[in-house]
Amino acid sequence: MTKIWKETGFVGDDPWVIETEETKAGSNEKAIVGLDAFLAKVADSDETGLGVVIAPADDVTKLAPHLDRLALVAVAFPAFNDGRAFSHASLLRARLGFGGEVRAVGDVLIDQIPLMLRCGVESFAVSNATALKRLSEGRLPGIAVHYQPTAKASTDAKSYSWRRVS
Repeated sequence: MTKIWKETGFVGDDPWVIETEETKAGSNEKAIVGLDAFLAKVADSDETGLGVVIAPADDVTKLAPHLDRLALVAVAFPAFNDGRAFSHASLLRARLGFGGEVRAVGDVLIDQIPLMLRCGVESFAVSNATALKRLSEGRLPGIAVHYQPTAKASTDAKSYSWRRVS
């Protein structure tokens, strides 16, 4: 069972559904479509509030002219050892200036969530049993020292290992 988690806790009524051949968004739901389907949709309509899923091999910069039409970008983590979605999230936040919701989908593991948060991911589609249990208990692992600033800056200036604070 997949649950949506944010730093404020689990979300009860999430309207977003990743559309596939077998799964389509219902009347009270919002569709998250693949990059090619999204680009075709924006070429044919003026619709806003859209959702798109970015696969690891997709070019996230193709979204640049359409960011104002997006409400959610889902970055896919198909396996724990495929970290390209970290780069996608960082590019969306830091270079493209995307202010909407960035969601991690796929193989979301508890140990990677703090790193995903630092890259600008703010919601998580979690199905891993260990991650669900630890998140429900409020046990999110922490990172005490950072090597560089990211999309989500640390509130503690002393947490950057390279920054001298007098």
